Amino acid sequence: MFLSIITFLAVLSILVLVHEFGHFIVARKNGVWVEEFGIGYPPKIFGKKVGETLYTINLLPLGGFVRLHGEQTEDGVTKPDRAFINKSKKVRFAILSAGVVMNFLLAVFCFAIFYSFSGIPRETDKVIISGTIPNSPAEQAGIKADDVILTIDGIKLTSIDVFTALVNERKGKEVVLSILSQKEVREVNITPRIDVPSNEGPMGVIITQTEIYFPAIWQRPFLGISQGFSDAFYWGKQVIVGLYTMVLNLFKGQTPKDVAGPIGIYAMTSEVAKIGLLPLINFIGVFSVNLAVVNFLPIPALDGGRFVFIVVEKILGKKVVPKVEAAIHGVGMALLLTLMLVITVVEIKRLIMSGGNLQGFLESTMK
Repeated sequence: MFLSIITFLAVLSILVLVHEFGHFIVARKNGVWVEEFGIGYPPKIFGKKVGETLYTINLLPLGGFVRLHGEQTEDGVTKPDRAFINKSKKVRFAILSAGVVMNFLLAVFCFAIFYSFSGIPRETDKVIISGTIPNSPAEQAGIKADDVILTIDGIKLTSIDVFTALVNERKGKEVVLSILSQKEVREVNITPRIDVPSNEGPMGVIITQTEIYFPAIWQRPFLGISQGFSDAFYWGKQVIVGLYTMVLNLFKGQTPKDVAGPIGIYAMTSEVAKIGLLPLINFIGVFSVNLAVVNFLPIPALDGGRFVFIVVEKILGKKVVPKVEAAIHGVGMALLLTLMLVITVVEIKRLIMSGGNLQGFLESTMK
């Protein structure tokens, strides 16, 4: 339990600190005074001023923050030329987008590490078994994960479509499979089912044409980075589609069922950490993409919400009154916190109903 909490806090802190570090670096590069860079959230435990920036360690270990001079209003601005609010639209956009970019790059980095050690995926013309359904004809015939189906009744397989077509033609009839298993070829007799259970195939196999290979060690980081970019874009697209679907369902009066709050994220982190370090690193990559996309949404208080005001300023040719913008962001933050509270209450109920079991909680969340 204690280790799970530490892991969860460490993952969350890495994600938020990387995000805030992006704001910090770009702000300093563009001459904005960074008043404070905090690890955790107040109350403050320790602080030390280095140059013009106060670096603090705070009590609540949930990430961190950057406090920019003149971030929202002109109140308290003592160095107008160093204030965020007085910088050009281009500079403000760069500072705001830096957090999103850093989370995306963190995701690429995590995926690159994962693939460098666990192998690089590549598409093939093989039909590869990635798993079998319990009590299915495939399991009963001794077919296992990583087996490669070479032929069906002597017909060579070159794609999943060919495999599917041949199996469907032979439902209820015994067929002979030629299987490559651990560098040895063997033949297996199997009868595809006529009555197929829901979400199962006639044979009960899970198949893919993607194989994992291990290139020369010096190539792996480069191929890992390339695959990391592909995965980051893939998960970014998945998050956007998921959010779009969620909004549509809300308009239809349907309550989102698979939205994770603090407890859900903690449960996922804990369960993934049990599997091993590499899966946890991969999970951090997926989580980081989620954070990048969510922060880019045009919601007040988020980076995307601040982008909207820069766009409005561009269209109108003048700034929105700073105090009005600050008030809108304040309302947005209050609504986000309220939503998070509601999600947390729902999650607590689900956790209680699952008897405090995290795996059971996750299963009930995804139903």
